[in-house]
Amino acid sequence: MNRILTIVGARPQFVKAAAVSRKLKEQGIEEILVHTGQHFDANMSEVFFEEMEIPQPTYHLNIHGLNHGAMTGRMMEGIESILIKEQPEAVMVFGDTNSTLAGALAAKKLHIPVIHVEAGLRSFNMAMPEEINRILTDRIADILFCPTDAAVHNLQREGYDHFQTMIIKNGDVMQDAALYYAQKAAVKSTIIEQLALDRFVLATIHRQENTDDIDKLQNLIKGLNDINHEIQVVLPMHPRTKHILAQNHIKPTFTIIEPVGYFDMIRLLQHCQLVITDSGGVQKEAFFFRKHCITLREQTEWVELIENGFNTLVGSDETLLFAAYHEMQRKQSDFSLNLYGNGTAAEQIARTLKEI
Repeated sequence: MNRILTIVGARPQFVKAAAVSRKLKEQGIEEILVHTGQHFDANMSEVFFEEMEIPQPTYHLNIHGLNHGAMTGRMMEGIESILIKEQPEAVMVFGDTNSTLAGALAAKKLHIPVIHVEAGLRSFNMAMPEEINRILTDRIADILFCPTDAAVHNLQREGYDHFQTMIIKNGDVMQDAALYYAQKAAVKSTIIEQLALDRFVLATIHRQENTDDIDKLQNLIKGLNDINHEIQVVLPMHPRTKHILAQNHIKPTFTIIEPVGYFDMIRLLQHCQLVITDSGGVQKEAFFFRKHCITLREQTEWVELIENGFNTLVGSDETLLFAAYHEMQRKQSDFSLNLYGNGTAAEQIARTLKEI
């Protein structure tokens, strides 16, 4: 395989694409990059391409701010036109966003092989749009690169051994990126100094299951406010979430900052005492940088973090959140445990594709 079209659209995909694109280039594989525009804020999109030395996208669809159906449909339409023009040997998609599903559907209907990086993950919560996206993408993908043993087992339980698919456990490309960029972040990011941070908890909230349910959102903000009485809480906030808070007169007392680039996020992860998040990617990044994590969801696809005590689930219960904060502050764990490979996940993807 010598020519691949890669589709990205949201922050975690920029991180994953950075790791994989670098290894594709080393293998001499031509990559055509399509940015759907799903994340349109400069700090959540363009800055990633600049910081992470990812080539600027060949195509930018600028599709954002729509409901799920409209967004996915318009993405499919735009991606289909590009595929007809470019005729790649395969389409690569990452994770579980609308961009992922739109790319997979458009490619499959044109009989172009689909490569799904981060396949096999399941939260078993069909109320999550991401769960629907990842299940449908897996089902129509031809090559499934799985980050964990649990992901492989999920596919096997769903009968994928009987489908015409290639299932490969390759590790997690986000760990590749974390290891590669940590030293660059130490040189390029000054966010700790700029914000004069000492002891602090790093928090993020962005999942629709939390931001669009006002009762849940109020509970989470109250829980973070309570923690902020004991230790500074710092939360990079998406403009959409900030707007919802203002509309509903919900008043955080903790520190809110603008969305940050990847290098700044690495520095925040390296220096914080604890991570509180509803993000799948940030749960893993906490582990990569040896921090305990509290997850603001009822389920997580990263079950190995729960099983090994690095992470705990509290949903949107402010009392559970406050109790988990105290528990995790005291907890001691062995972060040398190898859960996601040894930083060679992207290299395995590139070598496998080159040989096909």
